[in-house]
Amino acid sequence: MITTNEINLRTQGDTDIIDITAKVQKFVTDSAINNGTVTVFVAHSTVGITTIEFEPGLVADLQKVWENLVPENIPYDHDTHWGDGNGYAHVRASLMGASLTIPFTDRKLVIGVWQQIILVDFDNRPRNRTVIVQVMGE
Repeated sequence: MITTNEINLRTQGDTDIIDITAKVQKFVTDSAINNGTVTVFVAHSTVGITTIEFEPGLVADLQKVWENLVPENIPYDHDTHWGDGNGYAHVRASLMGASLTIPFTDRKLVIGVWQQIILVDFDNRPRNRTVIVQVMGE
């Protein structure tokens, strides 16, 4: 069996990090599926999905790491072509990835105690974002 759901969010951009664990868990809990996997996918080219320990220090650390790895204020060919100034956001999102698959047992996500599912919006302005959550199993 497969169920497909959406999470709709308004983000702030600028490496905005949002914990979506509870929303994903609710879709798993509400499904008629006891065991399987849940895929979390974002269909946007300047957003990534991953897991972290969602606490203020690590959120700030992750934001700093992205600025060090893929700086915002250097030239990007994408910006020259499109003029939207978010070439860095596309590069960051491609490195993080657009999806994550998590197992679940007895309708409970199999994640670590300190592990949360996060959406990271790297774009340079606020946006409306849609996350697809597909629950699969038996």
